[in-house]
Parts: sequence; C-alpha cells; structure tokens
Amino acid sequence: MSRSGGTVPNLERDKAQALALTPVSRETEARLDRLVELLLLWQGRMNLVAASTLPTLWTRHIADSLQLIPLAPEARIWIDLGTGPGFPGLVIACALAERAGATVHLVESNSRKAAFLREAARVTQAPAQVHLERIEDFVAAWAQPADVVTARALAPLPRLIAYAAPLLEKGARGLFLKGQDLDTELTETAKCWKVEADIVPSVTDSRGRILIVRGVQRLHPPGLFGF
Repeated sequence: MSRSGGTVPNLERDKAQALALTPVSRETEARLDRLVELLLLWQGRMNLVAASTLPTLWTRHIADSLQLIPLAPEARIWIDLGTGPGFPGLVIACALAERAGATVHLVESNSRKAAFLREAARVTQAPAQVHLERIEDFVAAWAQPADVVTARALAPLPRLIAYAAPLLEKGARGLFLKGQDLDTELTETAKCWKVEADIVPSVTDSRGRILIVRGVQRLHPPGLFGF
C-alpha cells in the first residue's frame, strides 16, 4: 500500500511490540491508529520523521512517548517543548483523552509541523493545544500552573534546562527523553545549574534514559555560558 507515492511499511508486528511495552486502552489505541495513519499520509508531503524509522514507528516514536505517562500518573497539564511531529506530546494527549481536565500544550515554531499537529489533534480528538511560537516566547508568557514539561530530541541538556527552567521553578516536573550521552550532558549542565533529578532507563531503547527533573537552581547569571 502507498500514500502520496511513498511506501507504507507493514507496522502490525511493530505495533504489537510497542503496545506490549506500553499498554493502552482500546480507545487510546484507536486514536493512535488515526495519528499514525495521518502521519504516514503527511510524510509523503513533508519529512515529519526520518524515513529509516518508519518500519519501527510504533516502538521508536509511539511507545517511546507513552512511557512517560506512568512517571507522572496524576498529571493533567502537560507542556511539550519542540513537539515536532507530535512526540511525545501529541501521543500523550491521545492517551489522556479520558482524563478529566487533561490538556497537553504543544509548542512548535515550525509552521508546517504546527499545521500537522493541529490536524492530528482534530482527527484524534486529543486534548491538545498547539502553540506556534518560539519556546522562549511561550515560556516567558506562560503564567498558569503546569504539572509536567517534556521534551524529546530538542537540545543538549544545558540548553534544555535553560528553556524549561521558568516552568520547573514554578513546580513542574521535567521528563526529558535522552540518549547515551546523558552523563556528559549532566556534567556540562552542572557548570551552571544545580539539578535535582533521577534517571530511569527507557523501556524502548537499551541506550535511552529518561531524566526526571524535580527542581533546578541557576548557579550563574543568564548568558554567562551561552544559555
């Protein structure tokens, strides 16, 4: 089968593996099916994800995002920085659609990706709000409480902490999907931030880890180290 001239891989086996790692309700599964279908359709128009990851779309992107939810089981207000094609924020929104009062704010500065996110939120009926803004502008203007701030493949940790600090300082928990270089990034971060955090292994990638940030404190004036 093809969409917009591109070959769509058979994802059923990968989907089964993903949902074995991160089980969801039938209703959430249906929303995620619609998300994946739309992503594959738009993938023919714009490069939403690397083509090399399409055969493992469910494990590489969907389950990788879903694994954050048990780390903040009571959270209702989520902010996802640099959402891109929807990971992890839109996937989380799909899973939280039955949770009363849940909203996931998707912050994305690329207008084409933001257009995809808006259409995906409509199609899946996920409780997501898309903000076509630079991260710095969004965070500076944000005045409401937030339970969780997330990011995936956005920036090295020192810059990521600088982006998220105003939210973390107001009590949000940080859930940041990182790779095997996390230790090096933490060393660099410690030059300008005191970070209270835990690290848990990813359930989808043996090299991946999740940084759970409980609090931050700036050690140097902004800009002294370039962030």
